[in-house]
Amino acid sequence: MASLKQFEPASGTRDFLAAEYETRERAFATIRSVFARYGFQPLQTPAFERLDVLTGKYGDEGDKLIFKILRRGEHEATGEADLALRYDLTVPLARAAAAYGSQLPSPYKRYAIAPVWRADRPGKGRFREFVQCDLDIVGSSSPLSDAEIVLALHDALDALRVPEFRFLINSRHALFGLLEAYEVPEDLGAGALITLDKLDKLTPDAVVSELVASRGLASGMAEGLVEDLTSQDCVERIRARLKSSETGQVGLAEVDQLLALTKGAIPADRTVFTPSLVRGLDYYTGIIFEVTAPGMPGSIASGGRYDTLISRLGGKDASACGGSLGIERILPLLQQAESDSYAQVDVAVTVMDQDFSSETFRLAAEIRRSGVRTGVYLGTSGKFAKQMKWANEQGARFCVIYGAAERDAGTVTLRDMATGDQDQVPFDQAPEELARRCAPSS
Repeated sequence: MASLKQFEPASGTRDFLAAEYETRERAFATIRSVFARYGFQPLQTPAFERLDVLTGKYGDEGDKLIFKILRRGEHEATGEADLALRYDLTVPLARAAAAYGSQLPSPYKRYAIAPVWRADRPGKGRFREFVQCDLDIVGSSSPLSDAEIVLALHDALDALRVPEFRFLINSRHALFGLLEAYEVPEDLGAGALITLDKLDKLTPDAVVSELVASRGLASGMAEGLVEDLTSQDCVERIRARLKSSETGQVGLAEVDQLLALTKGAIPADRTVFTPSLVRGLDYYTGIIFEVTAPGMPGSIASGGRYDTLISRLGGKDASACGGSLGIERILPLLQQAESDSYAQVDVAVTVMDQDFSSETFRLAAEIRRSGVRTGVYLGTSGKFAKQMKWANEQGARFCVIYGAAERDAGTVTLRDMATGDQDQVPFDQAPEELARRCAPSS
């Protein structure tokens, strides 16, 4: 006998049955609506890209997680890869902006909601295939663009009713300035930032050990960096450290300006300068941010400014910034709240006699045309109890009963599935009446 395990989806991927799928689609529709209100346009790019487009954009750790696609046909035996599944939606955007720059508005404001793939170790809340919800602005170096990204993401999270979320804000310039202040050798800086990015996952001692053993920093230098970034008064300490760094001062100005620009539009306690925030991706050049919420693991949104990515791909130099919602971490809470209220149809139409089937299908079609989700009983049993059980399982609000008595009278019986109340309605008026009863209450 076959094991159920052999029918499970590939590790790190999932099947979505109707209730979960519809919850996800409602969330995506909410996000699209918010992004569209800000004037962002949709963009769809292929699921896979050339391997050379993706590699070298995510740092050493990120490049290891790219899902490579082997050469095909006569080249398959080489074992070489020339394509890869997209790792995120930002690099494909940069490629598209480089390709179609002259055809795009300036600045170009785009959003994308699509799956991405990472060859990560699957675990609770960690998948190899998952959806990202991104929005970006290409062609504007103004700090107003950074603020608009934050505001749009804030409104999307608010529309999804995510509770008590906060934006943690920093700047790559502030981080580079901190490395300067500690006199970290330039060739060790990138590796040091990758390790410092683990401060929310590892103990401070473990981060110090990695900075020394794997990144080559002197022990005193590593200990000082970690102590500053994990202290209770880290903001004051970092601001003081950065007084000696021109680059660091640029970073602090970027952070302070973003905080000031968003202060009047969203609650002030939802944005906070967080010096320990690193964001490990190599392409960030200025403002960076992550969003956290109580009870949710890790960040639920993130982003920043990446002014050199498009030119690195060979396109015309263009400033850019963007953000991404960690929708896969948000959706489980929405699904839990909605799982008990899922309904496949609003109206269930019975088939009390097979001889009446054509009239039943005509009636169901008219009800659907009135905008009501409608299902017809497709079983072989004409028993009333069995059809009522089916209607309940569908989550129907109303059931249409059409038997011999109703046919003779030219009516249908409408049954309220919640109360059991029934009343007679003329056959041709049933669609309009059900549309009225099923209309959302104002």
